[in-house]
Amino acid sequence: MTTQQHKTINWGIIGLGKIAHKFAQDLLHIEDAQLYAVASRNQDKANAFALTYSAKIAFGDYESLVKDPNIDAVYIATPHVFHHEHSILCLTHKKAVLCEKPFAMNLSEVDDMIATAKANHTLLMEAMWTYFLPHYQFVLQHIKDETFGKVLTIEADFGFKPEIDMTSRVFNKSLGGGSLLDIGIYPIFAALSTLGAPIHIESKATFFDNDVDSSCLMLFSYDNGVEARLKSTLLQNTPTEAIFYCEYGTIKINSRFQEPSNVTLISEGKESTTNFDYTTNGYYYETVHFNQLLKDHKTESDIMTFNFSRTLLRLLDTVRLQIGLNYK
Repeated sequence: MTTQQHKTINWGIIGLGKIAHKFAQDLLHIEDAQLYAVASRNQDKANAFALTYSAKIAFGDYESLVKDPNIDAVYIATPHVFHHEHSILCLTHKKAVLCEKPFAMNLSEVDDMIATAKANHTLLMEAMWTYFLPHYQFVLQHIKDETFGKVLTIEADFGFKPEIDMTSRVFNKSLGGGSLLDIGIYPIFAALSTLGAPIHIESKATFFDNDVDSSCLMLFSYDNGVEARLKSTLLQNTPTEAIFYCEYGTIKINSRFQEPSNVTLISEGKESTTNFDYTTNGYYYETVHFNQLLKDHKTESDIMTFNFSRTLLRLLDTVRLQIGLNYK
């Protein structure tokens, strides 16, 4: 094993909200990684975060973090509308980037990020953590192996009812708030990762008074009558399950399907549920994958590929166009 393989990856985090806390917690479980620095526009917030997770440095601005020569990789957890700007900032300083989903606000921004990563020969990956979770990989394998034959229909939903606070990021259109980009991306991901891109999309939505989408219903159509019925909503708590109806049985990812969960297989009147004994928040798995890519001098993931991220954003763009959701 080379020295590079033994290297401890020094991580930085930009944006110190709820998800950043979960990521930092999981980073503590990874032997070849450490939280080296964090950055916020608020120095006090950065100081408190660094103290909580034993980061060596707390910056009161993002530019100082990316200029630190000791940092190998940066996790970007700022609001959606800043993903493009902050990814470009890191990549132009040759810092490997793991950027939260959605990768950016639209396909054009994603293309710019990918082009910048390639120009700087620097690793870039969308942090679609679900793809790397053991229970989701378990389901993908069953679908690939056609354990119950081919998938005929998918039903996937994600809904919760937050307290109405129009000052919150979730309800703030200028920050990319709303159900589609925040949570609707997960049902779309479930369809794309199992059936690929649809040949036809039908979408409809409801909106809050401030033009932020409150719910979105999507129907993806494929060849031979195969469908994916997808839903996101901020108006009610839903099962948040992903169910794959196959020719000879059903594969069901139980609530909440996008995070550490379990899977029920149903066939011929019999059910069996597999648990996966998760001991972390789940961000552990994508980070381990990313660390290995970095050690192997890779600039693109072989799982969360550029092509997959581009297609995911293209589907989001299509749905937005159909429902009349414009962030500009």
